[in-house]
Amino acid sequence: MARVARVTLIVLTGATRGIGRAAAIELARRGAEVALVGRERERVDATASAARTAGGGAPVHTHVADLTLMAGVRALAEELRERHEHIDVLANNAGALFASRKLTPEGFERTFALNHLAPFLLTNLLLDRLSEGRVVTTASDAHTEGRLDLDDLQSEKSYAAMRVYGTTKLCNILFTRELARRAAALNANCFHPGVVRTGFGKNENGIWKVLTTLGSPFFRSPERGARSLVWLATSAEGGRLTGEYVVDEKVRQPSAAARDPELARALWERSAALVGLPADAVA
Repeated sequence: MARVARVTLIVLTGATRGIGRAAAIELARRGAEVALVGRERERVDATASAARTAGGGAPVHTHVADLTLMAGVRALAEELRERHEHIDVLANNAGALFASRKLTPEGFERTFALNHLAPFLLTNLLLDRLSEGRVVTTASDAHTEGRLDLDDLQSEKSYAAMRVYGTTKLCNILFTRELARRAAALNANCFHPGVVRTGFGKNENGIWKVLTTLGSPFFRSPERGARSLVWLATSAEGGRLTGEYVVDEKVRQPSAAARDPELARALWERSAALVGLPADAVA
C-alpha cells in the first residue's frame, strides 16, 4: 500500500457520495489526515466511520456545509481556519447536475453556485492556509459542451441541464489555470474522473434520474473515478504539476475555450465580484 508522504491534512468536499466517498476512504487508508465535507450529517458521519476503519490511523475530521450557499462556504472556511493552521491539499469535489433552473436563496443559479462559485470562494478564503499546498478540482470532459457567456453566468437566457453543467466544468478548468497563474507557490490542477456510478443526476426526479439509472452498469466504479484525485493529491508526480487538466493520471489538453487566458482572467474577475472578493485578491 502506497503511503502518503509529507501530507498532514487533506480537505475534501463532496465527500459522502461517489468518487468523493471513494477518495475519502482511499486517502485515509494511505495514512492521510482528512477533513470530510458534506451536506448531510448522517452521510458525513457514515463516510468518516468508513474512513476511520480503512486502516491508515490518521485523524478524520467532519464538517457539514451546504455549498450551494456562499454563506455556507464562508462558514466552512472559518471552521477550517479555526481548526487547522495549515492545509496541504484542498480537493474541490462537490458538484451536481440539476435538471431545472432554480435560484439559491442568495440569488445564484444553483449549478453555477455549487460547481463553480463555491470552489472559487472556498479556495480564495483558504489561500493563506494552503501555502505551497495543492488544490485539486473535479472537472469533466463535459466541459467541451459548455458555452461560457460572461454576460449570462446565471443562465437567464436559456437553461439546458447538460450544457449548463458543462459550462460549470469549463469554469473549473479556467479557474484552475488562472489560480495556477496567480498563485505560483500552489500546485493547482483539475481532472476528469470519467463517467462514474454515483448519485450524479439523481438529485431530482425526471429524465436525468432515469438516464443515469439505466446507464449505471456501463459506468466506472467510484474507486476508479477517484484515482486521479488521489494521485494529484498525494503523488510526487502530481505535486510537480500545476495548471493542468488530468485524465487517468495523465496530462491532457482541454478544449480551446478552456485554454483561453483572457477568458480565465475575465471569469475570475466576474466571480470575485459575485462573491464579494476583490478581483486582485490573488495577484
